Amino acid sequence: MPKQIEDQKKILLRVRKISGQVQAIERALIEQKNCDAILQQICAARGAMNGLMHELLEVHLKDTLVVNQSSEQERSEELQNISKILKSYLK
Repeated sequence: MPKQIEDQKKILLRVRKISGQVQAIERALIEQKNCDAILQQICAARGAMNGLMHELLEVHLKDTLVVNQSSEQERSEELQNISKILKSYLK
């Protein structure tokens, strides 16, 4: 979780918006809306998830690698962890 209160608020706001988008997709499916509209909502939710990933990654890097007083070894390990996450994300 982000360490700065401002960052926490921004991340939670993004998650709440995504939740609303997913709920809208569910409602559209239940109401048997047009597939084009549902696909467009899915694209929007995917874009929002990508934005969340970017924002959280940026905050994490700042909190962990820049602001934090960590050793070279700790930074190297964290970089490896982030690299694994990004590889998984980009599959």
